[in-house]
Amino acid sequence: MTTGPTPGPVPGDVPEENGQPSPSGRRAWLRDHSELGVSVLLLALGVLVLTDALTMQVDIAQRGPVGPRTVPLVIGGGLLVVSLLLAVVVLRGGRGEAEGGEDVDLAEPADLRTVLLLTGVFLATAVLIEPLGFPVSGALLFWGTAYALGSRRVDRDPLIAAGLALFTYVVFNNLLGVPLPGGPLMGVL
Repeated sequence: MTTGPTPGPVPGDVPEENGQPSPSGRRAWLRDHSELGVSVLLLALGVLVLTDALTMQVDIAQRGPVGPRTVPLVIGGGLLVVSLLLAVVVLRGGRGEAEGGEDVDLAEPADLRTVLLLTGVFLATAVLIEPLGFPVSGALLFWGTAYALGSRRVDRDPLIAAGLALFTYVVFNNLLGVPLPGGPLMGVL
């Protein structure tokens, strides 16, 4: 019987001091298992969705074969299952890989102008949707977003934005039955 050399510390081992993991070892373990944070977030979200679905007040006379609790229960259960599976994979040593196709230069500062323009467009839409209605405020939203993201075609973009806003309004208001404010165009549409 031959004995080999005594194996050294395994790279995943946490160094101990007085039977307790050292702070640097604990930080290294947390850094290596940081995906557990996503698992905890999914778990909390699943519990929240399930709690909300189970405490929902449902009138028996108003529901059909599939009630309003069905989809939230399926989504909440799915979130719990995915959370547990992710935790098992991470604890077994699985790690997410960084995307190689991203061409984002992290050394460059954020484009603050674009972020501020988009924020302004969204806030203006929120303020103007009630007095002007969705077709007008939606057209401003789509056009402003295109402008903030770099499109400078002032001959084409407003027409596309107006068409898209009108199409969205008609689909939601008339076909899906989701009422959107029509504003001054309420009598026309």
